[in-house]
Amino acid sequence: MQEPACLEITSQEQQARNNQGRNRKLAVLRVLALLACLPMSGCYLMQAAAGQMQVLSKRQPVAAVIADPNTKPALRARLEYVSAARDFASHDLGLPDNRSYRTYADVGRSFVVWNVFATDEFSVEPRRWCFPIAGCVVYRGYFNAASAENYALGLRMKGYDTVVGGVAAYSTLGHFADPLLNTMLGWSDAQLAGTVFHELAHQLVYVPGDSEFNEAFATVVEETGLERWLVSRGNGRQLDSWRAQRERGQQFIDLLLATRERLRIVYLGKLPPNEMRARKQAEFGRLKFEYSRLRARWNGYAGYDYWFDRALGNAHLISASTYHGCLPAFHRLLDATNGELPRFYDEVRQLAKQSRSEREQNFCKP
Repeated sequence: MQEPACLEITSQEQQARNNQGRNRKLAVLRVLALLACLPMSGCYLMQAAAGQMQVLSKRQPVAAVIADPNTKPALRARLEYVSAARDFASHDLGLPDNRSYRTYADVGRSFVVWNVFATDEFSVEPRRWCFPIAGCVVYRGYFNAASAENYALGLRMKGYDTVVGGVAAYSTLGHFADPLLNTMLGWSDAQLAGTVFHELAHQLVYVPGDSEFNEAFATVVEETGLERWLVSRGNGRQLDSWRAQRERGQQFIDLLLATRERLRIVYLGKLPPNEMRARKQAEFGRLKFEYSRLRARWNGYAGYDYWFDRALGNAHLISASTYHGCLPAFHRLLDATNGELPRFYDEVRQLAKQSRSEREQNFCKP
């Protein structure tokens, strides 16, 4: 009586393997098709394609990892939590219901990608790199840390301010079924769920060439979604902790944005280079001093101390302006739609049809 059941299980496993093989072949074909359309060439594209394929090749269905008796209990618990958050994203937040974040991949390292950011020595405006599909973005990503550092070194030698930042998660904008990554699982529950909401928001609305608009939209979806997710879980302590963390984060971002604005004014003054360098360093010194005063109000919370364990430059301010510069406008729009996410998404889609200059002038600016 046991033999038919065993045969059935074997058949299901073989079918799953066949499906997985077909999915991987399709993924390879999609990458090759995309590369065939690119006017660019060289090692950068090869490393990007190889890195993406490595990530995709390691995917396993989350349900299978959870069910595997050899899965460590800590990993199983994290995957169960984020699976519930993934369902909430589609059912309650109106985010795409697809295969993204329904698989898991262990890439065997602390970060999946390293991004290079750069500005001119006397500018707070980020250098942009332009690619098909994604458009122009304010970073250049590498799947290898040494490659990112080498590219950043070349930019520094040309006089650019640069910084390299490790990235634990990214979105392919729905072109592939993005997996959950081992690089994400060291985060808190709130940060893990929020990242899934953020990355799925990119699949819902994305404007090629407008990083500031895209990231601010995804950030407000992340924050709103996380608030609703934690309320649904009924965990008041976790909700209070996240709200306190968000408040500290906003205060820190405000410091960075204020520094960026003061530097922008300095650079507009067209002072002699040595004088501008002195003013520049003075502003970063002021930032460090103001942070120490802010930290004192946080009762010793030291979560941003690492930020000052390096020589600072304009490029360190790029993420703050990219992710948060347009954020107040999106919060105002969400309030205007009474927090109704379908209406909010429709309004954002209409904004996405405008030119970037129209959005910057009529929407993002207060």
